Amino acid sequence: MIEILIITALVLWSALVVFKKVFPQTSNSVFMKLSDATERKGWKALSKWLKPKMTAGCGGNCACPVSDKETPKLNPQAVKWK
Repeated sequence: MIEILIITALVLWSALVVFKKVFPQTSNSVFMKLSDATERKGWKALSKWLKPKMTAGCGGNCACPVSDKETPKLNPQAVKWK
């Protein structure tokens, strides 16, 4: 019984992540409506948790970064085998 609950939770979580990645605008509107509905009910913490994060640029769904911060360049170093 517990295995079924764990697998169900994992499948639902995975479906939610895929929904947010594949349909970012639709998921933002759905979560905003859910957030507004929970705000009206008085569930402030749940409303804050459901509210979609505001993104800059292209929305972070492509290769461009979400923020305007410069990402540090890493200097690759060779591996020395002994």
